[in-house]
Amino acid sequence: MIERPDCLNTLAAWKDKDVIKVITGVRRCGKSTLMDMFKQRLRRQGVPADHIIHLNLELLENEHLLEYRALHDEVLHRCADEDKHYVLIDEIQNVPDFQKAVDSLYVRPNIDLYITGSNANLLSGTLATLLSGRYVEIPMLPLSFAEYARAADQSSSKRRLWSQYLHDGGFPAVGGLGGNDMLIHDYLDGILNTILVKDVASRANANVDLLRTLATYMYDNIGNLSTSAKIANALTSLGTKTSQPTVAAYLDALCAAFVLYPVSRYDIRGKRILKQEKKYYAVDMGLRRVLCSNDVRDTGRILENVVYLELLRREGQVYVGSGSSGEIDFVTNGVEGRKYWQVCESAERSETLERELSSFRSVRDSYPKTLITLDDVREANHEGIRQVYALDWLSE
Repeated sequence: MIERPDCLNTLAAWKDKDVIKVITGVRRCGKSTLMDMFKQRLRRQGVPADHIIHLNLELLENEHLLEYRALHDEVLHRCADEDKHYVLIDEIQNVPDFQKAVDSLYVRPNIDLYITGSNANLLSGTLATLLSGRYVEIPMLPLSFAEYARAADQSSSKRRLWSQYLHDGGFPAVGGLGGNDMLIHDYLDGILNTILVKDVASRANANVDLLRTLATYMYDNIGNLSTSAKIANALTSLGTKTSQPTVAAYLDALCAAFVLYPVSRYDIRGKRILKQEKKYYAVDMGLRRVLCSNDVRDTGRILENVVYLELLRREGQVYVGSGSSGEIDFVTNGVEGRKYWQVCESAERSETLERELSSFRSVRDSYPKTLITLDDVREANHEGIRQVYALDWLSE
C-alpha cells in the first residue's frame, strides 16, 4: 500500500469527533485503502478487531446489505456492547436511501461512523438536509506528484519522475503494473468505462458514447473557459449532434463522478463569484492520455491542471481570478487566507516573465502571489512576487 500520510492524518484527526466522516473521490483513488490504513492504525492503538466493522459494499458477499434496513441491522448486530465501535462503510451510495441508515447509526453513542462514496451527489439533496452540520467531507484525489515520487524508483531524477507521472497518472494501482504501457492503458480505460457506465450513465440515464465523447473533448480542452452552449456547438460542429441542456446535464454528472472538476471565475475587484463561464480540469493525467490517444501536447496546460489539483489538496477553495487587467490563473482561499497563483511552463524570456508578473501587479492588495514555472532555477523574488520551480513546489 502506498502511504497517504496527509489523508490518513486528516482522517485520524477526526477520530471520535461527533461527526460522520465522509470520504469522497473518484473510483480507485485510494478511499478503501485509506480505510484499511486507518483500520491498522486503530489496531495499533489498541482497538479490538471486533470493534472495527469494515463493510465494502462493492463486494458480492455484501450484496445482501444493499438495502438500508439490512445494512443498519447488520451494523447494530455487530455493535453489541456499549464500548466504542468504529464503523467503516465503503461505497455507501450503492444503497438506496442509505441516509436513513446513516442517520440512525450516527446517533448511537457507541458508534464512530466513516463512509466513502464515488459521487459528489452523496452530499447533496436528502443527505445534506438530513445531516446538516453533522458530517465532515474528506476529499481524496489520485496520488499527488509528491506521493507518486515517494513510491517510485528513488534513483530517478525529478524530471524523469515528472514525465512518468504525466504518462501514467496517479491512480495508486498503476504503480504495481511494472511500467507496462499496455497494462496501464487497459487498467485506466477500465476505470474510465466503469465510471461512465456505473457512476454516470446508470444514474443520469445518459448515453455512454456521448458521455465518452464529451469527456474526451473536455480533457482535450482543460483550462479553457467554457459554457455548456459553446461545448454543444463545438461537438455538433465536430459531427456529434447534441444540445445545450444535454451537455449541461452530462457535465454535471461527470463532475459529480469526479471525472471533471469545474472552476468558477472570481471577480477580484468586486469580490464575487461569476456564474457564467467556467474552466474544467481533469482528475488524472493518465486518464487524459487514454482519452486523448497519448496526445501530450500543450504541456503548459497540463502543468496548470496538475497545479490546480495540488491547490485543491492544499488550499481547498480554488477559483480562476478575473481582474481589470486580465486573468490570474488561480485564486485560493484556504485556512491561511487568500493567495494568488500564476502557472507558466517557462518564464525564461524577459517578455514572458514581465507578462506573468504584470497580471499580479494589477491586483492592488498585499495577499501572497506565486509564479510557478518548469524552469529549473533557484527560487526568486520579484518585488514581493515569489517565483518557484514547479517540481520543487509540487514535492513540498
